[in-house]
Amino acid sequence: MAVQVEIWTDINCPFCYLGKARFEEALQAFPHRDSVEVVHRSFELDPTLPHDHSDAVVPHIAEKYGISEEQAAANERGIGAQAEAMGLTYQIEGRDFGSSFDMHRLLHFALAQGRQEAMLNALYAANFAEDAPLFGDAERLVRVAVGAGFDEAGVRAVLDDSTAYAEAVRADEAEAAALGARGVPFFVIDRKYGVSGAQPSEVFEQALRQAWTDRAPVLQTVAEGDVCGPDGCALPERN
Repeated sequence: MAVQVEIWTDINCPFCYLGKARFEEALQAFPHRDSVEVVHRSFELDPTLPHDHSDAVVPHIAEKYGISEEQAAANERGIGAQAEAMGLTYQIEGRDFGSSFDMHRLLHFALAQGRQEAMLNALYAANFAEDAPLFGDAERLVRVAVGAGFDEAGVRAVLDDSTAYAEAVRADEAEAAALGARGVPFFVIDRKYGVSGAQPSEVFEQALRQAWTDRAPVLQTVAEGDVCGPDGCALPERN
């Protein structure tokens, strides 16, 4: 049986972008990687945002954390440096943020087709690696999804029907709350081990190894008797 890794993320979250890359680095080094099943789950950092909301990231961070815009911009540069160290492109200026609900619905649409990874990678690239605004623009979402190889008519059908995959998104969010997730990224391995945050790849690799070991318990011998082996059979005792 495969080891299952569930990853709760939000497209707005830069540490989810970094965490995914670090986890994938650990997975590549894991000797049983072909027996690992990865499923991405939905988590909205702010589920109260209006459907068409889009605003600049830096002023938002400054207001949310009570810091200056200069400090917020410095934080973005720091995250950008971490991304660069991972070989990731990160736009430190001009990014927007907004409601990610439709993006999560598209991720479930992609999951139903067995191509969730392709959709997530495309959304992360559109938000963090490209300089065009992403949020609050349905046509931009369509272009991103189609560029990742998804059928345009299918993508538009999902976006035009606000109920499509909505229950799946809400179920993921309720499950995250039940598991005690207060932020993302949040990694759950076999519903037994939790890893919170964009940890170093070594942490993810250690968690994978532990989960794999636990799937193959050590046999404990509770009784021993006469046996036959390569060297012959045990001789019965003589009275």
